[in-house]
Amino acid sequence: MVHMLVRSKVADFAKWKPVYDEHASARETAGLKEVHLLRNIDDPNEIILLFSAEDLDKAKAFAASDDLRQALQRAGVSDKPDVYFLE
Repeated sequence: MVHMLVRSKVADFAKWKPVYDEHASARETAGLKEVHLLRNIDDPNEIILLFSAEDLDKAKAFAASDDLRQALQRAGVSDKPDVYFLE
């Protein structure tokens, strides 16, 4: 099994979270399962997400997808997320 770790800054966590939740089916289709959703104690608009991934290629395709890019824009992501694939 592989994991996908994402670090990102959002403009407003309260605005970001509902868009993130609405996008759950796309993550599920890509074989991603949320393991942790964490917020930086010193900056609650910095988030860390850890997903388990069934298939590395599907996870990478999801991370590079236009659908995800559009969701990030709607959610108010204020930087380019750092994405790491780990085993």
